[in-house]
Amino acid sequence: MQRDLAAMSATEYDLVIVGGGITGASTAWDASLRGLKVALLEKDDFAHATTSGSSKLVHGGLRYLVNGELKLVRESLRERRIWENVAPHMVHPLPFVIPTYGWGMKGPLVLGIGLALYDLLSFDRNWLSDDDKKLPGFRRLSKGKALDLVPSLKREGLTGAMVYYDCQMFAPERLCLECIEGAVECGADVANYAEVTGFTTEAAMGRGVKVTGVSVADEVTGATHTIRGKVVVNAAGPWADKTMAMADETPARRLIRSKGIHIITRDLSGDHALAVQSSIGGHFFVIPWRGYTIIGTTDTVFEEDPDELGVTEKDIADFLAVVNDGLPGLHLKREDVIHFYAGIRPLVDTTPQEVPGAETDGESTKEAEKKDSYNASRAAEVYDHAPEEAIDGLISAIGGKWTTSRHLAEQVVDLALKKLGRAAKCETQCTPVYGGDMARLKTYVARAQKRHPHLAPDIVENLVNFYGSRIDEVLATADEKPGEREALLKRIAPDNPVIGVQVVHAVRHEMALHLDDVIFRRTGLGTLGNPGSPVVKQVAELMGRELGWDETALANEISGTVRLFETIPGK
Repeated sequence: MQRDLAAMSATEYDLVIVGGGITGASTAWDASLRGLKVALLEKDDFAHATTSGSSKLVHGGLRYLVNGELKLVRESLRERRIWENVAPHMVHPLPFVIPTYGWGMKGPLVLGIGLALYDLLSFDRNWLSDDDKKLPGFRRLSKGKALDLVPSLKREGLTGAMVYYDCQMFAPERLCLECIEGAVECGADVANYAEVTGFTTEAAMGRGVKVTGVSVADEVTGATHTIRGKVVVNAAGPWADKTMAMADETPARRLIRSKGIHIITRDLSGDHALAVQSSIGGHFFVIPWRGYTIIGTTDTVFEEDPDELGVTEKDIADFLAVVNDGLPGLHLKREDVIHFYAGIRPLVDTTPQEVPGAETDGESTKEAEKKDSYNASRAAEVYDHAPEEAIDGLISAIGGKWTTSRHLAEQVVDLALKKLGRAAKCETQCTPVYGGDMARLKTYVARAQKRHPHLAPDIVENLVNFYGSRIDEVLATADEKPGEREALLKRIAPDNPVIGVQVVHAVRHEMALHLDDVIFRRTGLGTLGNPGSPVVKQVAELMGRELGWDETALANEISGTVRLFETIPGK
C-alpha cells in the first residue's frame, strides 16, 4: 500500500471516496470487489476520528427497541454476524450483564420480553463457521448471583440481572485499515493526509451541474491535485455536512454531532460487560478490553468544529460522577483513570428546518430547535444530491454506526453502479477482510505459534490479533534489508508483545507518516494510555530512520504524540 497522489491525479476513477473512516473504507472495499476503479482520500490518518473513538462494540442496539426501531436492530444483528464471519480475528463474543430493579420498566419481566425479542431478531446469530463465535440466548440471574458477579451494583430495589451477548472489536482502527488494504489489493488507490478542499464540476445536461472530481491538498508535499471521478462519495463522517457545503452552501441534510468520551481504568468486571443505568446521566457500559476496562460513553451535542474535539478535565469529572452514581460500589477517582479518548457520532438531523408557528426569538423556538443526540436515531441515509439539489455525480453517506457500516457501503455502491450504468453483486458479506481468511481462530493461533517457534507465544498471538492471516507478510518485512531481522523481531518493551517489525511495516507498507499513526492506529501501543517515554522514543527513532526525520522533526513528532495523552483546556 503506497501513497502516490501524483499518479492518482493522472488517473480517472469510477468512484472517488472522501473520508477514510469505516464508512469510506467499507465503500472502497465493496466497490473494488465489484470491479470499480476506486480512489479514497483522507484528510488526516485512516480511522483517526469516530472510527477509532468508539466503544469497540459490534452490537445490535438493544436500546433501539425502546424507540421501536426494529428494522435498525435487525439490520445491526445481521451485520454483527457478518463481521464475526469476515473478521474472525477482530470481532469476538462478549457477555453483558444488565441489573434489574423492581418489577416495572426496569424489572425482569419487561427486560426479559425485550431480550426475548432481541434473540428472536438475531435468529441467524449462530450461522457461523467458528463455533467459538456462537452466541447463547439470554438468561436470568438471581439477586445473589448478580451481586457475586458484580459486587458494585446498587442494592436498593435490585431483583437480579439478565445476561445477554453482543460482540466487541479487538482494534477498530485496524479493522478499518484492513478494509482499505483489501480495497488496495483489488486495485484501489488510497492516500491519507490528503484533504479534499472542493469539487470540480461541469454543466450537466438539462439542469444543474455534474461533479467530475475533487481538489486535493497534499499535507506532505504542499502540492495540490485534481482527482477525477465519474461519481464522488462523501463519506466524511462528522465532516459530511461541511463536505456537502463545498457543493452547495445550503446543503439539504444537516448533522447532529454527538460527543462521546470514554475512560479506561483497571479491570473491573472480569469477562463480563455491564450495561448500567445512572439516574443523573443515562446509561453507560463497563467493558472488559485487553485486560483493562473501558467505561463509556457520554452523549452530548457537540456544536464546535469537529477538528477541535478533545477531552477536558471537566468531561472526566462529570462522567465519573455518572459512573459512581450508577455503580456506587466502585468509588472511582480521577487517579483511577489510566487513559481517556473521545469520538463524535454523526447523526442525521431529522428535526424540521423551521418550526411552524414558533416565535422567532422566544424560548419556545429554542426548545423546539434544541438537539437531542441521545434519542436521535442511529439509522443512516444514502443521499443522492441530483434530485433535490441538481448536483449529479455526488452521493453522501450520512450517519449510521460502526456495526452497520458494511451494509451502508453496500447501499452506496448499489447507487453508484446505477449511476454508472453497471451491475455487480455485493460480495463483502461473504469475503474475508484483509487478514480474515482463517477457519477457527484458536486453531489458527496455535498453528502460527508452531510455525514461528523463534517468537514468544504472546508475540505471535498479538500478531494474529492485529494482522490475522497476514502475519507472515508483516514478519517478512524484517528480511527486506540485510542485517535488520534480529533487531526488528525484538519487543519494543519487555512487558509488551509489540515488536519492531510492526513499526517498520507500518511505515513501508501501511502509509504511516506520523508517530501517532503507529502509536495509536497501527500497533495499539497507545490505546491503553501512554506507554512511556522509552517506548515512544524507540518507535520514533525506528520511524525516523525510515522517513528521514532530523532531530527537530523527531522532537516535534514525540511532543505532538505525547500531547494526545493529555486533556485539553475547558471552555
